[in-house]
Amino acid sequence: MADVSQGSENDKQPTIHLVSTAGHPNFGDEFIAASWLRFLAERQPDTDVVLDCPDPGMAAFLFEGLHPRLKLTNLLWRVSWLTMDADPDEGDATVDRVVRDLGSPLFDYGLLELRRATTVHLVGGGHITSNWLHHGRLVRAARRLAEVADAQFVATGLGLMPAIDPERIRDDLAAADHATVRDSASAEMAGVELGVNDAFLGLSSIPGHGERPDPTGQPGDVWISLQCDLAEPEVFEATVAGVRAMIESGRFEGRTIRYLESIPGTDRDRRAYDLLADLIPEENFMSFVRLWHEGFPGRPLQTWITTRYHFHQLAAAVGADGIAIEIDDDYYRTKHESLAELGTGFAIAPVGFDKLPEPASDPEFRLKAGRLHRAKLDEAEAIYPRRRAPQPAAAAPAPVAPAPPARSKGVFGRR
Repeated sequence: MADVSQGSENDKQPTIHLVSTAGHPNFGDEFIAASWLRFLAERQPDTDVVLDCPDPGMAAFLFEGLHPRLKLTNLLWRVSWLTMDADPDEGDATVDRVVRDLGSPLFDYGLLELRRATTVHLVGGGHITSNWLHHGRLVRAARRLAEVADAQFVATGLGLMPAIDPERIRDDLAAADHATVRDSASAEMAGVELGVNDAFLGLSSIPGHGERPDPTGQPGDVWISLQCDLAEPEVFEATVAGVRAMIESGRFEGRTIRYLESIPGTDRDRRAYDLLADLIPEENFMSFVRLWHEGFPGRPLQTWITTRYHFHQLAAAVGADGIAIEIDDDYYRTKHESLAELGTGFAIAPVGFDKLPEPASDPEFRLKAGRLHRAKLDEAEAIYPRRRAPQPAAAAPAPVAPAPPARSKGVFGRR
């Protein structure tokens, strides 16, 4: 890996500007941001860290205490929001004008402060895709900030498919000092290195990581998590119906069935739970709030049935089996297939399935997940080498008072 260590040729106080989609909240995005903040707190606790995310108000509570020098903003996101209704050329021109040329009282003071950055880092996630066209300008805004700040520009673990504008994304990422993506389709489209999903950075923070399976082989709880966001209504309804049929079949007789919320709200993940509430008691519903306080509940020998990408990833990493359900033919198909290529062993239920497949796993994936965690740490350490805390300047020695003149000892050496 090339030397991309931050601030190597810059005499400014080191400042890391992380660009993330955290703060909504959505567990996977929050987990990735928290993983980077914990890593930086351990490696560079005296470095200023700015987290640029859509909702810095919520993020202030989610990430409180994770890094001692954390600041929060949404400035680059606000720049990208200016381009929501713009065509691509107009959007690029808007970003260049606001970030590089200044001239806006709504942005200038903050953008000048952001020029303290020594690293501008687009952290991983699947938010730079055609589901949100204006997010393509987020990449350009990060690039332009790095240029005007004379900072390193890096991107890690991005998911870019379905692509927004391949030529523009390739051009912006070609300007990066280091860039990786999390799936082969994104790597081929963007012409950058296939790397490791950023969520593997935080694998060691999961309570079930490294836990040994029950020696008796007794199966654990069954966890369900189904989304309605980004799914067509008929796909969502078929997904819930398929899960209901599997539960009612008696397949999990004698096992506790639980439900996990990734995005809070009655119009989000709670919606599927409400449709299954006659099969899953309320006390077995784990809200996002509990999830964030208690940590991801995955354990060996559990079974997971989920549409959520990061739940698929993390549950398999701790030794669970499961079924990953696709909710579309491009965005979530790319996500779950990328994990299947890594070897999670989960059964995949494609859009339009008639019947859910049996849960499956690969018992070797727990060990592979540990190696992926180490690979992600290696990438992070190459970007952010450990920094020693600045040592205070040594105090000047106190002046020494002159010694009083010695008295004569006399002829016989007596005073």
